[in-house]
Amino acid sequence: MKIRILFLFLFLPLIGMAQQRDSRVREYLPPTRIVWQQHGELITGIENLLKPGNGQSELGDVPRCVMKNNDGQQPAILLDFGKELQGGIQIVTGIFSPQKPVRIRVRFGESASEAMAEIDGQNGAGNDHAMRDFEVSLPWLGVMEVGNSGFRFARIDLIDEGREVHLEEVRAISTFRDIPYLGSFRSNDERLNQVWQTGAYTVHLNMQEYLWDGIKRDRLVWLGDLHPEVMTVNAVFGQNEVVPKSLDLIRDLTPVPQWMNGISSYSLWWVIIQHDWYLYHGDLVYLKEQQPYLTQLLRHILTKFDTNGKEQLDGNRFLDWPSSENPKAIDAGLQSLMVMTLQMGETLCTTLGDTELATACREMYIKTKSKKASPAVKKAFLSAGIAPDAPGSKQGAALMALTDIMDPKEADEKYLSVNGGHGFSTFYGYYMLRAMALAGNYTGAMEVIRQYWGAMLDLGATTFWEDFNLDWLPNAAPIDNIVPEGKKDIHGDYGAYCYEKFRHSLCHGWASGPTAWLSENVLGVKVIEPGCRVVRIEPHLGDLQWVEGTFPTPYGLIKVRHEKGADGKVISKIDAPKEIQLLQ
Repeated sequence: MKIRILFLFLFLPLIGMAQQRDSRVREYLPPTRIVWQQHGELITGIENLLKPGNGQSELGDVPRCVMKNNDGQQPAILLDFGKELQGGIQIVTGIFSPQKPVRIRVRFGESASEAMAEIDGQNGAGNDHAMRDFEVSLPWLGVMEVGNSGFRFARIDLIDEGREVHLEEVRAISTFRDIPYLGSFRSNDERLNQVWQTGAYTVHLNMQEYLWDGIKRDRLVWLGDLHPEVMTVNAVFGQNEVVPKSLDLIRDLTPVPQWMNGISSYSLWWVIIQHDWYLYHGDLVYLKEQQPYLTQLLRHILTKFDTNGKEQLDGNRFLDWPSSENPKAIDAGLQSLMVMTLQMGETLCTTLGDTELATACREMYIKTKSKKASPAVKKAFLSAGIAPDAPGSKQGAALMALTDIMDPKEADEKYLSVNGGHGFSTFYGYYMLRAMALAGNYTGAMEVIRQYWGAMLDLGATTFWEDFNLDWLPNAAPIDNIVPEGKKDIHGDYGAYCYEKFRHSLCHGWASGPTAWLSENVLGVKVIEPGCRVVRIEPHLGDLQWVEGTFPTPYGLIKVRHEKGADGKVISKIDAPKEIQLLQ
C-alpha cells in the first residue's frame, strides 16, 4: 500500500501533464529506382535497395548494397522514391569492418538536380526550415533515421576515407495524416483527373500537425495562403482538426490591431476562411469561440477606409508574389478583398446575433461598391493593370469580378482569358478560375487547368509548385532525372522573389485550387446554406462527355454522375443524404 501511495505521489504529476501526441502516421517506402551512381566500381548489390524490407538489421547472408571508399574516392547513389513525401529516411546497416560508426552525407531534393546540388549561396539550395544537406554517422549493425523535410530524391555519399558500409535498406519515412479521401473526381479527361488528384495530394502532405504552406520551405501557417488549401480540404477531406487548429494558432499570436503574418490582407483572409469553414461545416460552437476576436478585427478593418470608401490598409500590401510589382493591381485587389471581407463579416455577425456590427459592415461595403462611389474608389476599381498582359493584371481583375465590382465577362475577356495560362499564378490561379466560371467560361477555365497545371505534371511533378510560369517551358528538362547537357533546369534555373532556384518549393498547398474548383464547378456541388443543409448541383461539363465523383458533407457523401446525352443535354444521377435539401 505504501509503495502504491509513493508511486502516485511521485508519478501522477507527470501522468497528469498535457501529453502531446502526434496525429500523424508513418509509412515506409523503398526506392522505386536508382537514378545515378558515382564510382560504380566501388558499389555492389545496389539493386538490393529496391527490395521491400522490414527495418530490421540481420545477421547472416542478407542481400546488401556495399559501398567502399578507396583512396578518397567517394561512392554515391541517388535514389528516387517515386513521389514527393514529407519525412526522412531510415537506413539499416549490416556488419562491416572496423566495428565502429561510419560517416555519410545525405542530401534531399524535391528534384533530382536539387539532391545533387551543393549549398553554395548562389543556386538557392539551403537548409532553411528543414535540413536537406548534412552529415551523419551510421551505426554498425543498426538502424538510423534521419531527416524531416519535403523530398522525393535522396543522395547518399560515403565520405569516410578507407571505409565501407553495408546497406541492407534505405527506406523513405513518409509522415502524414491517415485520413480517407472522401471527395473524388473522375471524368473522361485523364489529365483533369490527374490534376484533381495531385492538388488533393499536395494539400494532404501539408496537413501535418498544422496546415503548412510547403513541406520543404515555408513549413509555417500563412493565413492568406491557407484559403485555397482550406477549400481543397472541404472538397476532399471534409471537416478536419488541422484547419481550426491552424486558424486559432495565428489568431492567438496576432492580437488586434496587428496584421496576421505582418500582411494586412492575411487578416482579411482569416475572416473569409472563417466564413467558408462555417458554410461548409456549420460548426456554430467553433464560430462562437471566434466572436471576440472577429468583432475586434472587423471593427479595426472598418477604420481602414477614408471618407469616400477607399481602402487605406497599412502593413505589407500584398496579394501574391507575381503581382507584387504592380501597385495598381494590388490597389484594385485589396479594395475588392475589403468588400469581400465585409460581405462575409456581415453574414458571420448576423449568424452570431451582432446586428449592430453586421449593419456597419453592410453599410460600408455598399458604399464602396455603389455606382455613386467617389472618383478615388472608381479609379481603384478600374486599374487592374497597365495592359491586359501586365504581370498582376489577372489577380486584380479576378478579385474585382468575384466581388461584382467589375463585370465578370469584361474581366474574362479583357484580362483572364488573354493569352491562356500565361499570367496565371499558382496561388491566385484559383480566383482567376472562379472569376472565369462567373463569366460562364468553363471550357476556357478547364483548358487553362490543362495547360498551366498540366505542364507541371508533364515535367514530372507529383505535387504542385510554389510558382510556375509557362515562359519557363522552352527547352526545360523534367525534375525526375539529371538535367541533360544543353537543357534548362526547370528547378535550378528559375524562380523569383523569395524562392529563387532550388529554394523554390515544389509542394505548396496554395497551388491546389483546381481541385476545389473542379469539384464545385464541373462536378457542380455548391454549398448554399451552412453545414451543407442546402446544396445546389449545377454541373458545367464544358467539353467533357461525363464526370462523376463524391463530395463530403457533415451528413455523409453526395454522389453524383453527369453525362451528356446525344442531344448535348446533361443527364444527372444524384445520391445525397436525406438531411440535405438539393437544388438543381
